[in-house]
Order: sequence, then structure tokens, then C-alpha cells
Amino acid sequence: MMRLLAMGHSALMDGFALLGMETWPDASLQDVENLLKQLLRNKERAMIYLQTDLARADSAVLDMIRNEGGDILISEIPDILSAQDYHAPVDDLIGRVLGANAARGVTDGD
Repeated sequence: MMRLLAMGHSALMDGFALLGMETWPDASLQDVENLLKQLLRNKERAMIYLQTDLARADSAVLDMIRNEGGDILISEIPDILSAQDYHAPVDDLIGRVLGANAARGVTDGD
């Protein structure tokens, strides 16, 4: 069994709760780290959606999980108030591999 979790501002968590996910409204970085350590200790599988500020925070346990892979998957979601300005880190990687316009669906011939 895999736990499905979302952590971020309470307004953003309402939508995830409607999907039946375990939510952590207004979670702090300490909440994230404690949860990740618990999941590792209990060898649990989880898919965790972290609001941008939490996902990009300086955290050794978060970095370790991202670098080592395994049973815990982390995905970043934008803050509900700044979703239009959101820029996913994967966009930069796609741009480096496929070209600057690839992430926007634009080709050189367009």
C-alpha cells in the first residue's frame, strides 16, 4: 500500500482532501522532515506533493530521498496564490536536453 500525501497552505490542501488524500495544512519544514524520517524508519511507500516553498527548502533528509530514490516519491506543487508564476525545475532540464523552446511546445520551425 502507498500513502498519498499533500503538504502546503490550507487553501491548497482543500482540493487534495477532496481527492481523498492525506493532507497536512500549513505544514512546516519540520513537519516535512519528521514525516519523511517516519516513512523511512517504517519502510513505507509514499507519494508526497509538497508546496514549492517546502519542496525547495534546505533539508538533508529531503535531498537524500531525492538523490537515492526508493519508495518515497516527491512532487512539487505551486502555491495557490502564485501558480501563474510557477516554473517547474524539470523545465530547465528539458530545455537543456531538447532546446530552450521544447518545454513550451515550440519548435524551431514554428
